[in-house]
Amino acid sequence: MQILKNKFDIIGNDPALNRALEIAVAVAPTDITVLVSGESGVGKENIPRIIHQNSRRKNGKYFAINCGAIPEGTIDSELFGHEKGSFTGANEMRRGYFEEADGGTLFLDEIGELPLASQAKLLRVLQSGEFIRVGSSKVLKTDVRVIAATNVNLMHSVSKGKFREDLYYRLNAVSITMPALRERKEDINLLFRKFASDFSAKYGMSKVTLTEDAAIMLRKYRWPGNIRQLKNVAESVSALESAKMSANSDKCLIGVDVLSRYIPKEEPNLLPTKSSFYQDSPEAAGEREAIIRMLLQLKQDVDYLKEVVAKAGLGKAAPAAIAPPEDLPMSSVHEMMPDDEDPEEQDFQEQIPEDMSIKSASMDLIEKVLRKHGGNRKAAANELGISERTLYRKIKQMTEK
Repeated sequence: MQILKNKFDIIGNDPALNRALEIAVAVAPTDITVLVSGESGVGKENIPRIIHQNSRRKNGKYFAINCGAIPEGTIDSELFGHEKGSFTGANEMRRGYFEEADGGTLFLDEIGELPLASQAKLLRVLQSGEFIRVGSSKVLKTDVRVIAATNVNLMHSVSKGKFREDLYYRLNAVSITMPALRERKEDINLLFRKFASDFSAKYGMSKVTLTEDAAIMLRKYRWPGNIRQLKNVAESVSALESAKMSANSDKCLIGVDVLSRYIPKEEPNLLPTKSSFYQDSPEAAGEREAIIRMLLQLKQDVDYLKEVVAKAGLGKAAPAAIAPPEDLPMSSVHEMMPDDEDPEEQDFQEQIPEDMSIKSASMDLIEKVLRKHGGNRKAAANELGISERTLYRKIKQMTEK
């Protein structure tokens, strides 16, 4: 089992997690349809990859499709393909996922978001392997193993008429449930250490470790965003609290007082719910990567400014608060920044001249990078780790002053 976990980068020893992995390995050699259930962010995407890699189809194609992310008007075209001229914009024939994945595996995530009309077509493929491209009357055949996942109660959707009962039972031949993170108390600190260690290795920062009290706080939190949220917190703490690794310091010890700034306040009556902030799409991952890079740069700017202030004798060089990027979602700011500012930090900021503020330092950085690349905004945006659109907005702010 540990070999399997290492191969797919799965951390934890929870019995419910181990049971889910055992079922996945057991059904892998067959072509039976599997339904994976669990809250958003629990790692459901690992199950279909394990099944595919341990099946006779491992050399075939594997596609993961998020049914909730595809507009209703185009989902049939995405799944089953379309003929040239079948609708506006269909300038050529296109093969759908079921056709492309012939001989392989399709992972249909958020299956509960599939429109009823598309559900009927999916049922036909599961029963007979037959489908028809949009705009065609020709019946095509495919040999695809389907694994579906949901973070909603499909039986409730069936009772509301939003999901076909016959499709539900067809998909639910084997059911695998991934446990929520709050049900895996002993795994929480293991996961935090893994994420902090990965961040340290990637960015050359000191590795964040927790005091015993902080570790207890971590285990007691409800984690509505599950593993994705825990990873976000671990990376945020690492980015903002650790320093560049040196010969004298390769660890950064974090206590309850610091960790509490990154843990949202508990809402006793709040139930776990689907959150778009923790969706692990490529766009969200890229945006988060850019935010982290910007925060790291701002942190370095703050450290430099503190040294300048200290040398100039402008006052006590207390820790400065980092201003988040303007396009950072407020939900992210809430998790990564303390709720209340330290009075000492406010005093320190008041002693810094306006031209030495973090905002000014950010503008100076933008100007330097633009000069470095001869005014090439695309190259400058890439080095800064922000989008060209954000860079244009920053430049506009500079020129308006």
